[in-house]
Amino acid sequence: MRMLTATLFSAAMLLPAAAQDEGASAVARMVTAQEQDAGTVTFRQTPSGMLHVTVEMTGLAPGPHGFHVHEKGECDAAGGFESAGGHLAAGKDHGVDAQNGPHPGDFPNVHVGQDGVLKVEFYTDRLTIAEGDAALMDDDGSAVMLHEHADDHASQPSGEAGGRIACGVVAQSS
Repeated sequence: MRMLTATLFSAAMLLPAAAQDEGASAVARMVTAQEQDAGTVTFRQTPSGMLHVTVEMTGLAPGPHGFHVHEKGECDAAGGFESAGGHLAAGKDHGVDAQNGPHPGDFPNVHVGQDGVLKVEFYTDRLTIAEGDAALMDDDGSAVMLHEHADDHASQPSGEAGGRIACGVVAQSS
């Protein structure tokens, strides 16, 4: 459990107070490639500057899956969610195992239970709701993506995580 906690909690420098946008929140309503409702991903900017991420999804294939923020706020299921573009990168390489990594949009792998349910929460200091180079709510928005396979945290440009199986456009909620 300690390793999981360490993996999920990013411990780099905190954002300056001016960039924190404390109390802001956003939500992504996730849909599958078959356009079925799959749940939500919520984001809340904390007073410390960390972004609190909560994932509640159902109806998914069991096992590990790559989980990322992508650079465009578009989720066209008919096009395999390619409309969301690549990972939100901000000039970084993909993965925690890359020397110039990780992308701000690189999240830990998530694990779906045998019942198809995914519930996880974690924090990141690499993203914000609305401020800075790695803002979810920039000019073209952002999307959250669940991938078919686990991310290897190293392969460029996206960790060999396979197909895009669920997507949600991030929308500001307060």
